[in-house]
Amino acid sequence: MAAPSCHFHFTVHKVSKNVITRPFISCSMQPSQSNIKVVINGAAKEIGRAAVIAVTRARGMEVAGAVDSHFVGEDIGKLCDMEEPLEIPIINDLTMVLGSISQSKETGVVVDFTDHSTVYDNVKQATAFGMRSVVYVPRIKPDTVGALSAFCDKASMGCLIAPTLSIGSILLQQAAITASFHYSNVEIVESRANPIDFPSMDAVQISKNLSNLGQIYNREDISTDVAARGQVLGEDGVRVHSMVLPGLPSSTTVYFSGPGEVYSIKHDITDVQSLMPGLLLAIRKVIRLKNLVYGLEKFL
Repeated sequence: MAAPSCHFHFTVHKVSKNVITRPFISCSMQPSQSNIKVVINGAAKEIGRAAVIAVTRARGMEVAGAVDSHFVGEDIGKLCDMEEPLEIPIINDLTMVLGSISQSKETGVVVDFTDHSTVYDNVKQATAFGMRSVVYVPRIKPDTVGALSAFCDKASMGCLIAPTLSIGSILLQQAAITASFHYSNVEIVESRANPIDFPSMDAVQISKNLSNLGQIYNREDISTDVAARGQVLGEDGVRVHSMVLPGLPSSTTVYFSGPGEVYSIKHDITDVQSLMPGLLLAIRKVIRLKNLVYGLEKFL
């Protein structure tokens, strides 16, 4: 599709001793940049529906496909309670959706909200059709990440695996790294509505970040077997205490302490909408990648 490109010019005419300046506008037709075609895999989930709305409202991208095993055949726009249908039916066949989009030869991204057991195959399918992937699934295994990294390197195709899409969560992690250089005692306290989420990916990532700094934490009771002291993540003494509190926000607090003081960093998620700015950022960044990147923090 072409869009007009207009330029404002001046012409100067010299008539005897007087100089007359006359403006004029010239326009030319130039091709406009096409939208990123986004396929939501797991579109019927709460986060999938939020993603459909966010992508539809965002500049430079559009929903091109909706994949899920639930609500098959229903218009994804209607399922998301949008004012108008998107005329995009939910299909339980990723290959079919990718095939129809790849024929347009436009830039495409598959957003994967499915399950850790299907991620590898999903990314392979997307890559086969020339599309990048943004992956946000719980409990993705290190072996899967390693296999995908090798695959993406060989294919020279970008993939972004996001342990979290929350920008606030990433800022908390960065603040925790800074604080860890000044304190030797650290505990993570988190609450979630569902016990199967423990320890959360946030807690695991924070512990991993702190453990990579080469410091031993909580030396006074690092080897205690008291269950109430929480679970030690990694080998550097970082402890996590997980609470199931339905009805309250998903919350992560990191406590640091030193002689005479306690320093705490807290982040609450009250709605899935908090993940959408991170998702849109991931979609815009992954189209320029030619390998696998783990985590959004590299782009903040």
